[in-house]
Amino acid sequence: MKQLQIFDTTLRDGEQVPGCQLNTIEKIEVARALEELGVDVIEAGFPVSSPGDFEAVDQIARTVKDVTVCGLTRAVKKDIEVAAEALKHARRPRIHTGIGTSPYHIRLKLKSTPEEILQKAVEAVSYARNFVDDVEFFAEDAGRTDNEFLAYVIEAVIAAGATVVNIPDTTGYCLPEEYGQKIKYLVDHVPNIDRAIISTHCHNDLGMATANTLSGVLNGARQVEVTINGIGERAGNTALEEVVMAVKTRKDIPVETRVRTQRILQTSRLVSSLMNMPVQPNKAVVGRNAFAHSSGIHQDGVLKNRENYEIMNPGDVGVDESAIVLTARSGRAALKHHLERLGYHLKTEHLDEVYARFLEEADQKKQVTDEDLLLLMGAANGNNTNLNLKLLQVVAGMSTVPIAIVHLMINGEEKAATAQGNGPFDAVFKAVAKLIDVPFELDEFLIQSITRGSDDIGKVHVRIRGNDQRRWLGFGADTDIVTASVKALVDALNKMIVIHEATNAAR
Repeated sequence: MKQLQIFDTTLRDGEQVPGCQLNTIEKIEVARALEELGVDVIEAGFPVSSPGDFEAVDQIARTVKDVTVCGLTRAVKKDIEVAAEALKHARRPRIHTGIGTSPYHIRLKLKSTPEEILQKAVEAVSYARNFVDDVEFFAEDAGRTDNEFLAYVIEAVIAAGATVVNIPDTTGYCLPEEYGQKIKYLVDHVPNIDRAIISTHCHNDLGMATANTLSGVLNGARQVEVTINGIGERAGNTALEEVVMAVKTRKDIPVETRVRTQRILQTSRLVSSLMNMPVQPNKAVVGRNAFAHSSGIHQDGVLKNRENYEIMNPGDVGVDESAIVLTARSGRAALKHHLERLGYHLKTEHLDEVYARFLEEADQKKQVTDEDLLLLMGAANGNNTNLNLKLLQVVAGMSTVPIAIVHLMINGEEKAATAQGNGPFDAVFKAVAKLIDVPFELDEFLIQSITRGSDDIGKVHVRIRGNDQRRWLGFGADTDIVTASVKALVDALNKMIVIHEATNAAR
């Protein structure tokens, strides 16, 4: 098996998404997560573009040790000099320089000629080699570049010292067969291609970024440029998790990666949270529904053997287990599975009775929860909630240690707690934890805006995990985002406590 290099550009191409910009501390946190994930290269930024980007590349270069750190440049000497300065503390530095090679870029963007483009490409690579041994060249818009001219440019930059040649489908225009043939053309027609690694960089404008990338790999590419969750310009980039899991799942793809796949979901959530960019529920590999089953036929098959409907083991990407979601399409097998999990072991005739009532409930709701099942079995009173937020006061500021005072009504009795934290949310969660007898941990925290303007309403989604590793979702909305976070936490805790008490009673 040949090694496939994973070049992650979440912090460069991914961060170009409007509204997803990170500060230096956040970028370092992502870089560390990527290093732990096992990527081979981190493209940390475009150093000449701003002082912030320069600082981020410099700090990441000082921080990570087991991964190549890369800085992007144009085919401009000043860009290359600034990138070299930002990368001087990297254990394994790489300069990524290049220029447009398609007729569109040569004529319409650069106002140049093919001959001038070739000269600038060679000069940029040669100049970059004065600073680092590892130089990657990108032929921007290679997807729409004539193969013969592209091969001519690639041969010249390799001769000038390029160690990696990047063949981007910058506009996401190529079809998989077309892109694969382009990579194969370079393998067959560039005499010195064995002196460099061919890299893919595909965009998702037509929804084919992953397919194009894999087609490139099958035709000789040995580096793939990807982002976590597929974020990036316009419709995004090739998703790291999709390529890595395709390689892991499909044994007929003759490469392997160093990625620790069990950390994929954790890294996905970190990037989603820091960049405030939710992952769509049906996103491959890391979406909330990627391992969820609601059809009765599918549920029955999965309960009998997971491989009937799952080509990946959820644990391989960091998911605890498949989700059997109860809806009006669910069958008896799924209902029985959930009831037994809650402590109810029913005979066939009793199960039939409960299933009939379950369908009536399911027809009225999009999804039947554990609370609904307990009500169905008469084990919980749906008119009461254990917890209600009575009072919330938070003190926070630049020169103030955040302090939260929380009053909760717990089974009709008002209780209060005060806590300090490293932020207002942390202080609130610690105060609430003091009041709850059942241990829990915060597993996921996501803020989204509902409206726009200074009076914006924020929606908070939290997920908590109990001692038994089960997870509970909570939602809250308010113009005050701290209040919304407490409402979401209380909502999740109510669900956890109801199930905890009712399940113990059932058993």
